[in-house]
Order: sequence, then structure tokens, then C-alpha cells
Amino acid sequence: MSQLADSDDTTPLLRDDACSDDSRDEDYKSRWRSIRVMYFTMFLSSVGFTIVITSLWPYLQKIDDSANASFLGWVVAAYSLGQMLASPIFGLWSNYRPRREPLVCSIVINMSANIYYAYAYLPRTNNKFHILMSRAFVGFGAGNVAVVRSYVAGATSLKERTSAMANMSACQALGFILGPALQACLSFIGEHGVTVKVIDLQLNMYTAPALLAAAFGLINILLVVLVLREHCVDDHGRQIRAINYTSEERDDISEETEETIDQVAVLISNVLFFIVMFIFAVFETIATPLSMDMFAWTRKEAVLYNGIIICSIGFESILVFLVVKVASQRVGDRPVLLAGLVIIFCGFFILLPWGNHYPKIQWADLKNNSLVSWTSKATIASNNSLEPTGCPYEQTWCQYTPAIHLAQYISSDILIGVGYPACNVMSYTLYSKILGPKPQGVYMGWLTASGSGARTLGPIFVSQAYTILGPRWAFSFICGIVVGAIILLSSVYHRLIAFSVRHGRTIE
Repeated sequence: MSQLADSDDTTPLLRDDACSDDSRDEDYKSRWRSIRVMYFTMFLSSVGFTIVITSLWPYLQKIDDSANASFLGWVVAAYSLGQMLASPIFGLWSNYRPRREPLVCSIVINMSANIYYAYAYLPRTNNKFHILMSRAFVGFGAGNVAVVRSYVAGATSLKERTSAMANMSACQALGFILGPALQACLSFIGEHGVTVKVIDLQLNMYTAPALLAAAFGLINILLVVLVLREHCVDDHGRQIRAINYTSEERDDISEETEETIDQVAVLISNVLFFIVMFIFAVFETIATPLSMDMFAWTRKEAVLYNGIIICSIGFESILVFLVVKVASQRVGDRPVLLAGLVIIFCGFFILLPWGNHYPKIQWADLKNNSLVSWTSKATIASNNSLEPTGCPYEQTWCQYTPAIHLAQYISSDILIGVGYPACNVMSYTLYSKILGPKPQGVYMGWLTASGSGARTLGPIFVSQAYTILGPRWAFSFICGIVVGAIILLSSVYHRLIAFSVRHGRTIE
């Protein structure tokens, strides 16, 4: 009989799979309290990113009119570049020191960066570069997700692993929900808001979310310091050692593990995770500019409506995580990952423009079907009550590329909202199982870095491709990448198995 017994399918989101006898064990309770602190840290990391994502483009336009869609790609990428650089550092740090240290340090950096973002409007020039730097430091602080993932991987048995990773992803999804939802709520403060003269702060729909994220960080620090305790178990859930950071035993275990890990499977897992994150980075970056171009939404409408859409996708993702916990136990992790990629392909494929309906062009004289004169443009621009909407005339593809219908946009959101969370949780669940005995800090650091690299390149790619070539070419290229990922996964399917299964210790 397989030692990888199925866990209870009815296990609640934030509960473990313990029997009543284990639940009375204080070490067991402490282990799961600490895991839940990691869930909350992942949740806040997600909130820190999404709470400003739908207002980032309007904020840039408001405080620096030299910013364009291409620069937006660099700003979004800055977060991920910072995370990519920080992840291996924090991962290595967590292998040799108490995890509390890198966690507290990273959260302090994150809080400071959010405050910096809220004050990015103060300098007289180059405001867009201050936003760029602040988002890079927010991303650097978010490098702690490598510590979170390595801790959860080391503190759970193989039986508990998929469920724990799904719970962690569900908390991440909750962050994706709460972030845009809070931004949508705070949009009612308006662009002008109120001014706190004592600290020279403009509290408005753009700065309030960042300050709220900083406040959440303070709560996170208190939980890490007061609740988190170090635990490490083997594949069967047995406590294997007390954590001693000066012990040579820890290094010996790490060296032994590195000699027996399937490095090809590790590499392929990183590549697949890179592709999954690249695809989603493209999606989240282009959502606001695409909707403003195609549906002629104003800045405030784009923030509100995309916040509602992303919030809805987050709720959908939680349902997907609950289904994934059951599906992976029934059919395995790899089929769920493959199915997720197929669904993502469908999501981007239906987003391709078609038909003979074209987007509204900014500053266009619709009666004469030609651009208005510069004098007319200046007259319209001088009217503060009128904000130009539609596809910018500088994007020449707007004149010959069919518009994307709202039904296409929403259908794509729904499909990607199913495929992405399934691929995300299965990618690092498989990865943690492939690595086997712990510590996994450095390896998880590289996995997080690969995902951050994807989130760095994705926004840069899509902002350039979308601005120059339009959605047809940009989304066709994404479809090609997803097909490549499906082929790659199929070719190495037999190697993506748990460490203990590969060495014959358990039956898959």
C-alpha cells in the first residue's frame, strides 16, 4: 500500500490533515501555527504587489506626463527584478540562520519602499524614476517568498505537501483579491484626496494603497517575531532534528541532497515556472492599458473596473486551489500542470483580435475619420473636465487592428484565472518534491528568481510588443510560448517525480 496516503479531501483551507491524536501534540500545533504565519506572509507579499497594480499606470501619467506604456513595462518589471536579485540572497541566508532574520529584514525594506512610493510625487522632476526605484525596493523585500516556500516545504510531509502548497497559493490568491479590491475601494478618495501638511503627504487613490501595504507589513513583523518557530520534518512527517544553525549536520545533509537530486528535473521545473510566471506577468501588465485602449475607459474607470475583474479572478483562483487539492490526489500533480497550460493557451488564443470593429482613436474626428488639428487638440486638452480616451494615435496599429470585444476580454480573464493558479501551485509543489530532503532555501531562491526574471522580462516584452505591433502579434507570440511549454513538459514528463519515489522509498 502506498505510503503517500490521500489526505482528507474535506480539509478546510487553513487546517492541516492531522488526526485528533496528533492535534494534541504541542510540537505539531506549533509547526502548523508557524506554517500559517508563512501563509500570512505570502498573502501580504501578494497584497503588496497588487494593491497598486491597477492604479500604477494612471499614477505615472498624473505625476509625470513623459511616462508612456513602454516605461510602464519597466516599472512593473522593476518589482520583479528586485525580487529576482533578493530571492537567492534571502534563501541562502535562511539556510544558515534563523528564518526570522531574513523575514524581518525583508519586510522592513518592503515597508520603507511603499512609503517611498507614496512620496514619489514630491520631487520636481523625474518622478517616474522615483516610482521605478520604489517598486524595485518593494520587489527586493518580496524576495522573502523564497524563505516562505522553503520553510513550508521543510515543515511538511509528502502527504501534506500538495495541500500546504495549495493553501499557500490560496492565501496568495486572497492577496490578489484584497489588493485590487482595496484599491477599488480607495479609488473613491479621488485623485486629489486630502493633504496632510504636517508630513507633506497627499493622501489620494494612488498613495493610500501603498501606505496601507506598509501598515500590513508592521503586523507581519509582529507575527514573525512572536509566533514563528523553526520546524523540520521528513517525508513521513516525523520531526527529524532540532534546528541548530551552527551544526555541521545541516551542511552534511545539504551536500548529500545535492548529490542525489535530479538536476535535469530541477532545471526543467525552473524553466516551466519561468514560462508560467512570464505569461501571467504579460497578462497583469497589459490589462489596464489594453482596457483603456479598447474600451475607451478613463483612468478612474480603468482602476475601478480592472480592480473588480482581478478581484473576481482571485475568488475564482481560490476555488481552483480547492479543486487542485483534490484533483492532484486523484490524478497526480503532472496532469494538473499540463491541463493548466492547455487552459492558459485557450485564454490567450480567444484574446486575438478579429472582426471589423476598430477601437476609438484619441483626438479623432469621427465624422471625417481623420485626426483633428493640433489647435483642436490643444483646445480639448485645456478642458480639465475632459480626459482623452481611446487608443493613442501614436500607436499606428490602432488604425488597422480590430478592437478586442469586452466579451473576449472577460472570457480570457476567466480562463487564465483557472489555468494560472493550477500551473502555479503545481510548479513549486513538484519542485519541492523533486528536491527531497531539506534545506531547500537556495533552491527555492533560484525558483523564485526564475519567476521574478519572468516577471521582469514579461512586462518589458509586452509593453514594447503591444505598443509597436499591437495585441495580435503580442498574444500570438504568447500562444507560441505556451505551446512550447506543453511540448517541454510532455518530453520530460517521466522525470518530474518526487525524490523519494525516484529512489524507491515510496510508491507514487
